Amino acid sequence: MSLENLTTEQRNQNTMQIDTMSTLDMVKTINAEDKKVAEAVGTQDKEIAQAIDVGAERYHEGGRLIYLGAGTSGRLGVLDAAELVPTYGIKPERAIGLIAGGKSAMYVAVEGAEDDPDLAAHDLKELDLSEKDIVLGLAASGRTPYVIGGLDYAQKIGAATISIACVKNSLIGQHADIAIEAVTGAEVITGSTRMKAGTAQKMILNMISTGIMIRQGKVYQNVMIDVLPTNEKLVERAKRIIQVAADVSLKEAATALETANKDVGLAIVMAKTGLNKDMAQALLKEHQNNVSSVLKESRHDN
Repeated sequence: MSLENLTTEQRNQNTMQIDTMSTLDMVKTINAEDKKVAEAVGTQDKEIAQAIDVGAERYHEGGRLIYLGAGTSGRLGVLDAAELVPTYGIKPERAIGLIAGGKSAMYVAVEGAEDDPDLAAHDLKELDLSEKDIVLGLAASGRTPYVIGGLDYAQKIGAATISIACVKNSLIGQHADIAIEAVTGAEVITGSTRMKAGTAQKMILNMISTGIMIRQGKVYQNVMIDVLPTNEKLVERAKRIIQVAADVSLKEAATALETANKDVGLAIVMAKTGLNKDMAQALLKEHQNNVSSVLKESRHDN
């Protein structure tokens, strides 16, 4: 499909006069358009759930989450990968964001990089892509050659492939195992897909990566139990997580965190069950570090 025919490239009839609107009307207009994004994402619930299930299985087997994109889409992938490390305590090599043109393209556009389908294959080869990995290809227009080339190479290797676009019948969707297509329509500013389309992609990535982490046992109830307390704010957050999850005082939570060497999940099990560190660690190992599973077996899951 040619660029001018894509819904993301059409002129938005609701914003034709945005350049002469009052600032308040401009803000209200943009907000009204943004409200449509969640509805568009909601049409893809089944595909997103499928992506989580497939991704969770591959990740549990040792696979990596690898994001592919150019421009805004690429930056969103890099952001999602980077945020998983402190939020869920994973190793940086388990979530990797690739952007057409390399790291410098995060800040300055690299001309022509997104038009090279062989470049993504090269980037994936550099990572020693395997059949255990999950490759998420992002393109608001659904037609970026860099992403198509990467998805084709990933399928050749046997990795799981997921495409995320904001148009129907996307080209990248034809090169992926699972095609997610949240049609957000014409942008507030014609072709500025960092707006509605970018928001939709961010929402979808939030759901997929969060869902995969939940399936790895990195969430107990609705709190993060593998957060890395690497600064004062995160240490305090870790204490509060232990306090509410184990129903103990803040002082007891702090003691448990210290005893567990800042391992929040271990601290919760110790505080909730009264087990010592060694016994709690043994139970967690037996249950693949799944706190919910440990507490359910020991009947301390209330």
